[in-house]
Amino acid sequence: MNSIKFHNFEEAGKRVLKYLHEHFGFGLWMITRVENDNWIILQSENEKYDIQQGQVFRWSDSYCYHMVQGKTPKIAPCSNNIEVYANAPINQHLEIQSYIGEPLLNEDGSVFGSICGIDTEVKSDDLIKDAPILELLGSLLSTILQSELRENQQRRLRERFEVEALTDGLTGLYNRRAWDSLLKLEEERCQRYGLPATIFSLDLNDLKLVNDQFGHDRGDQLLQNTAQLLQTNMRTNDVIARLGGDEFVILCPEMSCCAADALSERLVMKFAEADIHVAIGYASRQLNTTLDAVLIEADKNMYAHKKRVKDQQL
Repeated sequence: MNSIKFHNFEEAGKRVLKYLHEHFGFGLWMITRVENDNWIILQSENEKYDIQQGQVFRWSDSYCYHMVQGKTPKIAPCSNNIEVYANAPINQHLEIQSYIGEPLLNEDGSVFGSICGIDTEVKSDDLIKDAPILELLGSLLSTILQSELRENQQRRLRERFEVEALTDGLTGLYNRRAWDSLLKLEEERCQRYGLPATIFSLDLNDLKLVNDQFGHDRGDQLLQNTAQLLQTNMRTNDVIARLGGDEFVILCPEMSCCAADALSERLVMKFAEADIHVAIGYASRQLNTTLDAVLIEADKNMYAHKKRVKDQQL
């Protein structure tokens, strides 16, 4: 007998969705991820709905939002019989007459997302007897997911080790080549799991002035002090690089917009305390963008900050 092997969560998810579609016959099966109030479609087995991988709905609009809280049944052969489902805003976007869902959990018990099916037709109440099947498959997928997310943390460390030699000689930070490599690898993770990420772009305002007035040794010291401040205030899994001259960048994996706002405020305060004049811009990855695009947006925001500071000095 041939054994079934899954190399990763994505492969296991595809196989599970195919099985569920064949077993239950629903018009759409999905594996989803929750990020703030975003309900992200990671994978789908679809024959009735105009749903694409990567599409995003509001989490609080969905049936799954209520299901994972234990407020509503996991299986609804006629979803209109459940008042919360019948009134859910997702019905404005999708025709749903029947629903089945199971949470996907992170290792700490928090909700990663869901595996769920919907259909345009009412189903037989016999569907309820198959609840243990979905519960088992949801539990197995959660276990695979948790293992893979743990491995992701280890993989990040290995990736950093592999580019350890690709550093800027003056500051000890990663150089452009290392940055490009690590950015590409993190983008792959963002696409696979729907993970958030934030990029900061920083530029020293006074480096040229310091070099001209006090010499390049003082300018080098300013660059080193900047690097040390960043290393002290960033997380261990953040990627800090000097791309050249007075340009620094930071990649913050799995950092949401709210956390980025708080970090920006802290960095502004720390640089002010150190009397280092720096322009800071940042941007967070949206689900329809890439980290390359996020870097461009962060640069734009940094230059806008630099212009505001210059205008205030006039």
